[in-house]
Amino acid sequence: MKKLIALLLALTMIFAFAACAKAPAKEETKTLTMACSADFPPYEFVNDDGSYAGIDVDIAQAICDKLGYKLEVKDMDFDGIIAAVESGAVSFGMSGLTITDERKESVNFSDSYAKGVQVILVKEDSEIATVDDLDGAKIGVQAGTTGDIYCTDDYGQDNVSQFTKYAMAVEALKNDQVDCVVLDNEPAKAFVEANEGLKILDTAYADEDYAAAFNKNDTELLEQFNKALGELKADGTLDKIVDKYINAK
Repeated sequence: MKKLIALLLALTMIFAFAACAKAPAKEETKTLTMACSADFPPYEFVNDDGSYAGIDVDIAQAICDKLGYKLEVKDMDFDGIIAAVESGAVSFGMSGLTITDERKESVNFSDSYAKGVQVILVKEDSEIATVDDLDGAKIGVQAGTTGDIYCTDDYGQDNVSQFTKYAMAVEALKNDQVDCVVLDNEPAKAFVEANEGLKILDTAYADEDYAAAFNKNDTELLEQFNKALGELKADGTLDKIVDKYINAK
């Protein structure tokens, strides 16, 4: 009897071991890290609860959902995003990034998902009325942005003050440390809404295309991203995300 019980126990252990050995290992969901500068509403900003939100964040999340990835948002200074993508420290950069020939030397860009406009923010009593009035003015910009690049090229480094964050440039404008700030239209509207006495000039400084930036060696992820982005455009999801933050206001 004891031999029979021992045999049954041995067989039970063998079957249990075999079952465990055959059970497939649970695959971990891959995480994609998105670099952004979360001071760029409505494209990316920090909620009161500390979470990240905005057009770029929602689009990236929708794409990750389609591709079966988790999304991690990494906030950093804007002028460090391209370098982070180029070095492989992050999976991609998405922060109202404009496609430029200079940036194309360091990273690959996705298909464009939005249009951007560089505008001029001034105080309501400013003597600056058009782009033509910027000659000789003290211009505030966020370091590394296209506004920084354009203004430095057009008016020289001596006439341009670079700030780490747009908010710092706007504070400098309010304190008369600069005469104007060149920045993207949507963040400019947010600053006007939050700060009495500021206005946006009617004349635009430049028109741009926004896209996500990828490491030049990661063409597979870029292809996946573009495919998912195309699907979001086709099914109306992209428009709904933009409407949520801009057109529905």
